[in-house]
Amino acid sequence: DLLETIGNFMSDKPVWLSQPERDAWLGLHAVMTLLPAALDSDLQGLEGITLFDYHMLAMLSEAKNHQLTMTTLASHTSASLSRLSHVVKKLEKRGWVIREQSAEDARVKIASLTQEGWEAVRHMAPHHVASVRGLLFDTLDDKDVKDLTRITRKITTSLDADHWILNSENSDLEH
Repeated sequence: DLLETIGNFMSDKPVWLSQPERDAWLGLHAVMTLLPAALDSDLQGLEGITLFDYHMLAMLSEAKNHQLTMTTLASHTSASLSRLSHVVKKLEKRGWVIREQSAEDARVKIASLTQEGWEAVRHMAPHHVASVRGLLFDTLDDKDVKDLTRITRKITTSLDADHWILNSENSDLEH
C-alpha cells in the first residue's frame, strides 16, 4: 500500500533532493499542474466538461460495446468509485452515459456510453487530440516520447504495480 511504501522512505534524518532531483521534481510538478489545467480549460470551453469527464467518456468509447463495469472504469480512470459515481451521474443527466445492473451479477453496475455520448466523444476527440498534440507532443521528438513512456511506466509501477496501463495489450513498449 502507498502509505506503507512512503513510510519505508521516511527516516529520522531528512534526505533532501539533489539539485538534479529538485529540478526534475519541479518540472514534473509544473507539468502536473499546467497541462491538466490547460486541457480542462479547453474542454470546458468546448463542451463544458472537465478533463476527467472526457477521459472517462474516452475509456468507455474504446471499450467493447462502449461499456465497462464501474470497477473497471474506475481502474481505467485511476479514480475512486465514489468520484466516478459522481461524474457518471453528472453525465447521465446530459444523456451521454447510462448505468445499469449487470445481467450476470446483480452486485455489478455497468456504465455504457449512449449514442448521444458516442456522438459527443466523436465531436470532441479531434479537438482534444489536437490540444494534447499541441501542448505536449509537438515539443517532443520520437526519443522524448519513448523516454516519457518509459519514465511514466516506471513511476506508475512504483505507485500501482497492477495499474491497467502496465498490462496494456495495445503497447509494444517494455515496462
